[in-house]
Amino acid sequence: MNENKVKRRFGDRYEGRRIRGYNPMDRVAWYIMPRRNGATNLLAYSVDVASMEDYIRQKRAEGLDSFGITHVLLAAYVRTVSQRPALNRFLSGQKLYARNEIWVNMDVKKEMRTGSPDTVIKAVFPKDATARQVYEILNSTVKAAKEEDSSFDGTARALNYIPGLVLRLVMGILSFMDYFGLIPASLIRVSPFHGSLFITSMGSLGIPPVFHHLYDFGNVPVFLSFGPKQKRLEIQPDGQIAEKRFISYTAVTDERICDGFYYSTAFKTLKSIMRNPFQLDERPKEVFYDVD
Repeated sequence: MNENKVKRRFGDRYEGRRIRGYNPMDRVAWYIMPRRNGATNLLAYSVDVASMEDYIRQKRAEGLDSFGITHVLLAAYVRTVSQRPALNRFLSGQKLYARNEIWVNMDVKKEMRTGSPDTVIKAVFPKDATARQVYEILNSTVKAAKEEDSSFDGTARALNYIPGLVLRLVMGILSFMDYFGLIPASLIRVSPFHGSLFITSMGSLGIPPVFHHLYDFGNVPVFLSFGPKQKRLEIQPDGQIAEKRFISYTAVTDERICDGFYYSTAFKTLKSIMRNPFQLDERPKEVFYDVD
């Protein structure tokens, strides 16, 4: 199925089309676990970065000066979604949707110093993106956010002027509107609580990756965190001991969007791509689309 040819139908949302071919038992689970944080699974992984480091050196030699692990991980995730599209689903109003685009949210500091304000960026990636495209889109989005206030900054500033009790009422109204898909598209486009993925790097802080909670407001189904490079000794097949460099990363997932077997295949695909990132120079042979 080609999603570009699917017409918008009654029940679809601005950011995704409703999936109607679900398992009846799944629908019951959406009501048993109505909130995202009550339906989370915590996953922890590590990956050898030897090939990734070679790839990063190659990209920097090609002129992508700031190319790094964040770009590889994001490009690998985008490629994984192209092959495992259910990873890009979301639940809103106890209904399941396939997201139209890949939206990645990231919290960034405007300057790397204590006290520097944070902002949240939202980058939109094509499903067949190469690593170079991911690099260019992410860097241009971060640069724009650092040079001037993002749309999210302006929205947050406006909400900050509302008195506390009234703000609680406003958020209640927004949650009600979100349940029925009535939030304006302009607000969804800047909201850090709506997206395919929220990613955070602990590597720049020098601390292990956290298991970051999902947000009950909005519909982000996966929160990915990764830590700094580390070293460890491993026994090789020939019995020799070798020092390996690796990074650890964690994922907090909404278990309601797909089953455990699907999640396992998706994260195995992600890890396989990170072990061989050179494939990210080419577009995928085929982009798979979600069921109806």
